[in-house]
Amino acid sequence: MTPDMAIPDMAIIGPVVALVAWSMIMWVWMYVTRIPAILAVNMELDSHAPRGQQMATLPAKVRWKADNYNHLMEQPTLFYALAISLAVIGEGSGINLYFAWGYVALRILHSLIQSLTNKVEVRFAIFMLSNVPLLVLTYNAGMVFLT
Repeated sequence: MTPDMAIPDMAIIGPVVALVAWSMIMWVWMYVTRIPAILAVNMELDSHAPRGQQMATLPAKVRWKADNYNHLMEQPTLFYALAISLAVIGEGSGINLYFAWGYVALRILHSLIQSLTNKVEVRFAIFMLSNVPLLVLTYNAGMVFLT
């Protein structure tokens, strides 16, 4: 039996797991591109170099994957907290589930744009749009405690 069948309000954990899985895909993609690039330029890794300085010498298309992986460790933490909170308070299904999946889809789209073309204007628009589901989920969670 799947968690969403056992406890319907836990269905929102599905998008959480999906975004974690996507983050792991980006982690693999980052290293599959980064390690060959480091080897190609015979880079000697220096733990005393200022943060990021050495990696800045790698091609932009290689750095974009690492930049996106870092982004997946930032704002999505709000999503994880919201989704788990909604599951715990019994509000992890219905409209909240749709907004959670919408958020995940937008973050995956953001990742693909940043990692493949890095068109900043498009990437920024998708990032801004991805805040809409977060705002709705925040509002819905807050309303549980205000009503």
